[in-house]
Amino acid sequence: MRLTKRGEYALRTLIRLGVAQRLGTPIVSVSRMAEMEHIPAKFLENILADLKGEGYVEGIRGKAGGARLLCDLEKTKMGELIRFLEGKLAPIGCASETDYEPCTCPDADHCGLRMLMIDVRNAITNILDRYSLGDVVTVTMRKMERDGLMPIPLPAARTREAARRKLPTKPRNADPEDGFLVGLVTGLGSLKSGPKRKVKP
Repeated sequence: MRLTKRGEYALRTLIRLGVAQRLGTPIVSVSRMAEMEHIPAKFLENILADLKGEGYVEGIRGKAGGARLLCDLEKTKMGELIRFLEGKLAPIGCASETDYEPCTCPDADHCGLRMLMIDVRNAITNILDRYSLGDVVTVTMRKMERDGLMPIPLPAARTREAARRKLPTKPRNADPEDGFLVGLVTGLGSLKSGPKRKVKP
C-alpha cells in the first residue's frame, strides 16, 4: 500500500481538524490550513469537497468560516479513511479481501507471492483497522506537547507564544522510534485502545 499525494493530504487535513477540535477551535479556514500543511489551496479545496461528500467534514461559510470535522474521532478508523481515499489496502489485487482482482498467476491457490502479500495485507489491516482518527490525534498532540510545540491552530491567547517556536525544517530519515505505536507505549503515555505492554526505557 502506498498513499497518493491526495490521500496523504486528506489524512493530514483530517488530523489537523481533529487537533483543532480538541483545542476548542474546531473551524479552521481553508487558506490557513493550506498554509500550515503546505498543501496547494486548490488541491485542498478539492480534497475537502470529497470529504464533505462522504460526511467526514463540513464547510462553514462566512468571514469566520472554513472547515470542521463532522465524523466521530473515536469511531472513525484509519483503515476506513484509507479505503475511501485510496481503495484496497492490499499491495496487489489478488491479496485484497474487500476489492479482489484476479492476477495472471496460473495457480493462485499455491502462489507464494500471493500468500506473502496476504500476510502483508493482514499486518497493515491489523493496525489501520485497530486505531481511530482520535488515537492518531491524541498521539500527535502528546508528541507536540512533549517536544515543547503547541499544536496549531491555537486559541488566540497563545498565538504569539507559538509564533516564537519554530518547527524543525531539516528533513530526517524515518526513525523507528518516531512511529505511532511507539508513541502509544512510551513516555508519551498509552491510549485505552492501545497495546498493554511495558517498554524498556
